[in-house]
Amino acid sequence: MLMPKRVKRRKQFRGTMKGKAMRGNKLAYGEYGLVATEPCWIKSNQIEAARIAMTRFTKRGGKVWIKIFPDKPVTTKPAETRMGSGKGSLEYWVAVVKPGRVMFEIAGIPEETAREALRLAMHKLPVKCKIVSRADLEGGENSEN
Repeated sequence: MLMPKRVKRRKQFRGTMKGKAMRGNKLAYGEYGLVATEPCWIKSNQIEAARIAMTRFTKRGGKVWIKIFPDKPVTTKPAETRMGSGKGSLEYWVAVVKPGRVMFEIAGIPEETAREALRLAMHKLPVKCKIVSRADLEGGENSEN
């Protein structure tokens, strides 16, 4: 699973997920991408499951980029524990995803294969997504100007 090698502090506040993604909202590497349409936390094992689904469908052809990284620790207290006595222990790592964030990119394979691979990855994630292509995004930007 993905996780940071080391962190400055072991435990973090939960924070908020308001607003749209200001960074990571463009296709940087690939031809097709998977964009989140709502805010959520994505666990490291969900990212790994989506990556495996994509690479398995493409038969390891093409190239896949993972554009999110789980760098936020999430803690939980044990079951049937009374309130108090400090914060719980670290359970898993999450990536904070805001609407508009490009999470995965793929290139080097035909369009229908890429779209199906991204669709399979979409089912592994706890967030509503849409599949975008470089042509769609560039066409949209030119029409606005």
